[in-house]
Amino acid sequence: RHGFVHGLVPLGLNPGQARALRALAEADGPLRMVQLADRLRIVPRSLTPVVDALEEAGLARREVDPGNRRSTLVVITDAGRAMAERAKDARREAGESLFAVLSDEQREQLRDLLSAVDGQFR
Repeated sequence: RHGFVHGLVPLGLNPGQARALRALAEADGPLRMVQLADRLRIVPRSLTPVVDALEEAGLARREVDPGNRRSTLVVITDAGRAMAERAKDARREAGESLFAVLSDEQREQLRDLLSAVDGQFR
């Protein structure tokens, strides 16, 4: 995690902002705040400062949901998509560095074990 966080520093992101950008970039379109919070497995009120920071940085914007005017959509901007790619590269580089000590066989075993554990949370 330290390597990933260190890689985000030059991007001006914290891990929560990077996760939110990733979720927005992977979505098929804008997400309601509650949908984004669900994808991040956090409560919606915890998402507000994350989206505030993304909006302030020009990486996302809020829009009123035309289908439900009480809901707010979060829309990733072009700058946000570019930043999500840069954060993805930082995550990949951190992972490569972290797991460099493992053999290919050990990496495969770890991947299988983590997939089994992750399945419990879905």
